[in-house]
Amino acid sequence: MSASVARQLKPVDALEVSVLVDNVVDPLSTLPKGVTGELAVLQAKGLRVSSGHVRCCANHGLSLVITARVGSDVRILLFDAGPEAYTFARNGDRLRTPFGEVGGIFLSHGHWDHAGGMPEALRLVTSANGGKPVPFHVNEGMFATRGLRRPNGTVVPAEVVMNPVELERRGAALVNSPDARGVIEQLFYGSGEIPRVTPYERGLPPHVRLAADGANWEPDPLILDERYVAAHVKGKGVVVFTACSHAGVINVLRDARNVFGDVPLYAVMGGFHLAGTEVEAIIPDTVRDFGSFALKRIVPCHCTGWRAVHALAQVYNEDVLVPAAVGQQFVF
Repeated sequence: MSASVARQLKPVDALEVSVLVDNVVDPLSTLPKGVTGELAVLQAKGLRVSSGHVRCCANHGLSLVITARVGSDVRILLFDAGPEAYTFARNGDRLRTPFGEVGGIFLSHGHWDHAGGMPEALRLVTSANGGKPVPFHVNEGMFATRGLRRPNGTVVPAEVVMNPVELERRGAALVNSPDARGVIEQLFYGSGEIPRVTPYERGLPPHVRLAADGANWEPDPLILDERYVAAHVKGKGVVVFTACSHAGVINVLRDARNVFGDVPLYAVMGGFHLAGTEVEAIIPDTVRDFGSFALKRIVPCHCTGWRAVHALAQVYNEDVLVPAAVGQQFVF
């Protein structure tokens, strides 16, 4: 089914991606062609006097505003919304994000660092579009109560993602299904469950979820509700957006390659989740297997971690490897 959905995807002329929320800001580093830094973006949006009040801020999470261009038409997908309202709203204001033109929202998985800003996102989108409900893509697994088990056995619960009733009350037109689907007029591919096939990508071992009895915690290392988004850019190939890669970024890329068949993968952008004691050991295997995809651009975000970025930088030059930062704009 996933491959048939991918085959029906309409190629786009270009993708423009604005980094609305990420873990870091980096307004000073020089950047390769196709990437614009925060300061230049802000200046293009009307910035005349620089100060701390007019700049973007970082937070632990991810939100991307993905604009597909087909001829003179544009369609905008909001991919995740970061951890909370303040960061999302502040950066959206500074970057002049056109929330009224957002044609769909896609939540990658049910963790607070991607979903905590969703109430504010829905408020900004619906207040800017005249109160119209916005298609909101989820699957049922995203609404589980989660946590992390500490070495001493205690569990630290995570903030609960809003339930479907609350999302609809705030303006979400829910598309709630575990399956792959076309998003916004078949311009974007929203994946189904990501097959776990590599021997080393084993999710997040201490991750747990609240059992059906509402009292006990059960192991949930694979975080099976995670999904990715992709788009086919004419003359280039498939650009994959992976928010946290709990499935493993190599598993994500393998699945994308399988479902898109003869269309090559061009780029991957998102969190690769290679930071933390539970996952840093697989960095060498991950960097090695990146080579099998011949990607033209690799854009680590959010939870990738400096060790993984450093390891990737030993293999890929700056025309391929471009770590993301808040306020940057990428063109594919």
